[in-house]
Amino acid sequence: MVNPSILPLTVTDATVRRRGKVLVGPVSLSVSPSGLTIVMGPNGAGKSTLLRLLHGMERVARGTLAWQVPEAQARRRQAFVFQTPIMMRRSALDNVAYPLIVHGTPRKDARARAATWLDRVGLADSATKLATVLSGGERQKLALARALIRDPEILFLDEPCANLDGRATREFEEILTAAHAGGTRVVMATHDIGQARRLAGDVWFVYRGALHETAPADQFFAAPRTREAAAFINGDIVE
Repeated sequence: MVNPSILPLTVTDATVRRRGKVLVGPVSLSVSPSGLTIVMGPNGAGKSTLLRLLHGMERVARGTLAWQVPEAQARRRQAFVFQTPIMMRRSALDNVAYPLIVHGTPRKDARARAATWLDRVGLADSATKLATVLSGGERQKLALARALIRDPEILFLDEPCANLDGRATREFEEILTAAHAGGTRVVMATHDIGQARRLAGDVWFVYRGALHETAPADQFFAAPRTREAAAFINGDIVE
């Protein structure tokens, strides 16, 4: 029997507060079953908090998030890549195998699948190296492999290329695009307008904790509806 999709995710009037301050919300949106969504906005606008909210890492002060399956099942079928990923003090191979092992896959099988993923992301030669000694670009590719090894239905990424050079960014984007082509729903925050233009199917523009504007990518970049989004695309300072 095929598992029912966890998507769409429906968010209704969701708000995140910390120490009495509203960080995000109220936000209402629907995450469709397919697509590649880019989340944009000025620093401090709430992009990271919004992604963490959708992934279940932020407590909802009010409002609701509704998946199509029980929440515990939905959480098992998604993944998150951080701007600065945490590397365990073990080999690159065992870092990638770890998510399978903790979910019950025999170690031998998990390591075999991890080796396949390291090859996919161009890190086969680094399998036995400590993950902590890899370069920034290598660590991000390893983090992406670790996120994708369990075939998540949806993948959240929080500015994963912010600290990478051009070559590492291109390699990361190629892996991400292949994952999306293979059926993974992608929601990614980025501050890089060029990257957003290359990848986005649609755009969420976040401003002052609110979902200020949403649109298909071509429409958003050609004719943003709000003054703040237009200024951001133009490279102006948006406060």
